[in-house]
Amino acid sequence: MSNKTLSFRQIFNLNFGFFGVQIAYALQSANISRIFATLGADPHQLSFFWILPPLMGMIVQPLIGKWSDKTWCRLGRRKPYLLVGAIIAVLVMLLLPNAGSLNLSKAYAFLGLNSAMWFGLFSLIFLDTSINVAMQPFKMMVGDMVSEEQKAQAYSTQSFLCNAGSLFGYLFPIFFTWIGISNTAPEGVVPDSVIWSFYCGAAILILCVLYTCLNVKEMNPKEYAEFHGIEEKADKKEDNPGFIKLLVKAPKTFWTVSLVQFFCWAAFLFLWTYTNGAIADTCWGTSDVKSADYQAAGNWVGVLFAVEAIGAMLWAIAIPKFKTLRGAYVTSLILGAAGFASVFFIHNQYVLFLSFMLIGVCWGAVLSIPFTFVTNALSGNHIGTYLGLFNCAICLPQIVAAATGGAILKIVGGSQAAMFLVAAVLLLCGALAVGLIEERKNN
Repeated sequence: MSNKTLSFRQIFNLNFGFFGVQIAYALQSANISRIFATLGADPHQLSFFWILPPLMGMIVQPLIGKWSDKTWCRLGRRKPYLLVGAIIAVLVMLLLPNAGSLNLSKAYAFLGLNSAMWFGLFSLIFLDTSINVAMQPFKMMVGDMVSEEQKAQAYSTQSFLCNAGSLFGYLFPIFFTWIGISNTAPEGVVPDSVIWSFYCGAAILILCVLYTCLNVKEMNPKEYAEFHGIEEKADKKEDNPGFIKLLVKAPKTFWTVSLVQFFCWAAFLFLWTYTNGAIADTCWGTSDVKSADYQAAGNWVGVLFAVEAIGAMLWAIAIPKFKTLRGAYVTSLILGAAGFASVFFIHNQYVLFLSFMLIGVCWGAVLSIPFTFVTNALSGNHIGTYLGLFNCAICLPQIVAAATGGAILKIVGGSQAAMFLVAAVLLLCGALAVGLIEERKNN
């Protein structure tokens, strides 16, 4: 691989669109359980609403990677998919929070279904899929255009920007409540504070993505081959292996990092699913989704997730200073486990700042370190496809956690706060699995 060094501005431009994408992702992760609870979902069913989005991600991401690996056009290699994903995400963000306000009862009455909830569910599927389509090209472009020596810096910058975006997304609902927009609504209708948050997030998303597309020029096939020290393929058909063949040839690092990812993403799925109910119970003493206290807890979840984002931003700066990536990874997961476990025991909304700062440390590592390991272990061939397949290590644990969340919730006595103890155990398992990762390049 070439040792060509990029300036900080070039790395920044390459990743800036992630700021907008992550605002959309933050709005989704912090508000989806709140939205579906408002629409009438039972707490034991909440985790099921998170199954379809990662399932779609497992299908879409490898395809986006494979298709973009073969795409060389005037717009670039990855940027066409980035633009399409962003446009679809914007459209869905304008519709999703209005699920309870649209008059859809007649459309689903003959099926006996809750029309608002079904509309919201399908909107969530499209939103998560489109966000992933817009998100993945950023990871691929770093793999395409950044040298091995700068990968940790580039992915840490990406982690910093995406958590800065999260900070805005998490705080939008409480900000709009503060300026006087209603944070309550009639039964089955999402509050205006959440609706306007999604509107603003959609506008920022498309502006940030356009900034990156206008300020980043991707390599042509010849430049790419020279940069990665590989041969430019004259016959594209001969260089078109299937997913199974690529997985068989995947470096060991691909699989060991995937194992660690399994534990991490299962833990964070529980965070996104149960935080609202847990905090409403432990700090506000309510489980009534119609109450003002429950909606106030929903706003506070946004504040806590913002604290998490601050922790992740600060930790992203610290990660490159560790002597080894494995040391940074293990430290991050152990601190994250401590943060998760502490949520169960804390009943003061302000003391939870410390818990979510530690959770943010773990999140900052999860967003950057795995991709540094994997892209450094790959040659320049099929980076997009491999990163698409690696996304399955993000999606699969979410599906497993979503499918089993309701059963685990029953085992722990129906306490949503107890699910944080389960997440802590998962992260400790991930920390142990880090020892299997070989920190070296494998061509």
